[in-house]
Amino acid sequence: MSTDAKPPAPIDLTAVKSRQQGAWSTGNYAVVGTTVQIVGENLCEALDLRAGSRVLDVAAGNGNATLAAARRWCDVTSTDYVSSLLEAGRARALAEGHTIHFQEADAENLPFDDASFDVVVSTFGVMFTPDQQRAAGELARVCKPGGKIGLANWTPESFIGQVFKTIARYIPPAPGVRSPSLWGTKARLDELFATTARDIHVENREFVFRYRSPEHWLEVFRSYYGPMSKTYGALDAAQQATFTQDLIALMTSGNRSGNDSLVLPSEYLEVVIERG
Repeated sequence: MSTDAKPPAPIDLTAVKSRQQGAWSTGNYAVVGTTVQIVGENLCEALDLRAGSRVLDVAAGNGNATLAAARRWCDVTSTDYVSSLLEAGRARALAEGHTIHFQEADAENLPFDDASFDVVVSTFGVMFTPDQQRAAGELARVCKPGGKIGLANWTPESFIGQVFKTIARYIPPAPGVRSPSLWGTKARLDELFATTARDIHVENREFVFRYRSPEHWLEVFRSYYGPMSKTYGALDAAQQATFTQDLIALMTSGNRSGNDSLVLPSEYLEVVIERG
């Protein structure tokens, strides 16, 4: 019997990215995104932003960190590969009277020169890129030496990290693609920025989901959060029912409201990287 083993098939990261882009284009992430605005505000404070700094927001979604930086009088460029989200960010900026440059861009192939920005940020965005090392390299490349990279990433054991794991039980990720929540660990950040960072400082923080009930959270996320909507769409009725039960149980176990509403903390890693 032959003992020759076939080498693993190469990962088609282009196909993975295409599916991800389709998922994030589904629903309307802006409805969910506006609820986590405080994370962008806190990240800008952790970065100790200075007025006039050139700031790039990568995988910006509907612009939480973008607006937080603009409110601190920075010169902001906001990017995402989903054009509808950029339009939502543009509308928010217009309503507040900010002048911000919005540009469609792939986090793994940023269309900017080396060392173009003083600060590069991403809140719950770049962590979802399939080619993690390439994305980290791009963040570092466009950040000037001595500049800062600021990130907010869900941790593996957080509520959202557990949601990812629950989804993976029903819809397994593509073989070889690493979990997004690894960006929420110091060990993985040390790997990703080993050759480009002078220092990596992390703080464990919590964002608290506040909804009318666990069922209300599920209604909102199923309707507007692309990955959740796509998951439900891929399951039959029986699987959907079981998936719903699993999510409700997960929320109930962490709910600290004391009544029928939902008050659910989800840990994330707040990251400030000093560029070498």
